[in-house]
Amino acid sequence: MIRAILLMALILTALAVRPGVAHENEVTISVAGDQRCITSNGTPNHDIGQFPTRGNPNSFSEQNIRVCVDATPTITGRIVEKTNASGISLTGIYFRPATAEYYDPTGRGGFSRNPASGWKVEGMGAAHLLGMDAANAHVDHRGLYHYHAPSDPYTGTLEGTLVGYAADGFDIHYAGSSVSSSWQLKSGTRPSGPGGAYDGTYVEDWTYMAGSGNLDACNGATVDGQYVYFATDTYPFFPRCFKGNVSSDFTGRPS
Repeated sequence: MIRAILLMALILTALAVRPGVAHENEVTISVAGDQRCITSNGTPNHDIGQFPTRGNPNSFSEQNIRVCVDATPTITGRIVEKTNASGISLTGIYFRPATAEYYDPTGRGGFSRNPASGWKVEGMGAAHLLGMDAANAHVDHRGLYHYHAPSDPYTGTLEGTLVGYAADGFDIHYAGSSVSSSWQLKSGTRPSGPGGAYDGTYVEDWTYMAGSGNLDACNGATVDGQYVYFATDTYPFFPRCFKGNVSSDFTGRPS
């Protein structure tokens, strides 16, 4: 099933964006040697929410984004988890499913950047608190618009399943219900921190159960001998660990 869906999509590029959908999105994807570079103005090819909004005090602004990733990625045998984003879309918008917030009863809205509690806020689990728009995205303090999960306003503008490139250069595809994450919501109640039932508000509400879905812990799978990642409608939404060589553009503050 996965193979059939990806057969044609593996060769798609940014030219797969349907003409006429967007008038403000500017993006260039080029390959030179072993590097694939994406430059954009940080403006998506669809309408965005009205920012500032409740839960997000920031205003959208155009950006000067340029990132380069491995154009011929290979699995290295080690896993990298700490990155500033999962990757970037064909339209030059970052995939950033994680947040920098933690449960903090003394913080505004019940969370802050103090990691003392050990309970990290999950972007989509707390979407109503973080001002996400219809594309499961919002803006940060610099006005940088970024996706926390796949959504029809973006994926619906593309032909095929290729949606972008991961921090290590492997493809990221969205194939709907034909692929499923192996991360599952825990049962019972939280033993500390915010307490209450595990409901997905925090990263620690989720656990990896190998074989419960058809993707690995990094939300990836091997198709016809080629490793690719997937964006999914459930946690982790985008890959949060990486099996290839992660670009230095994804190991510091987003450019």
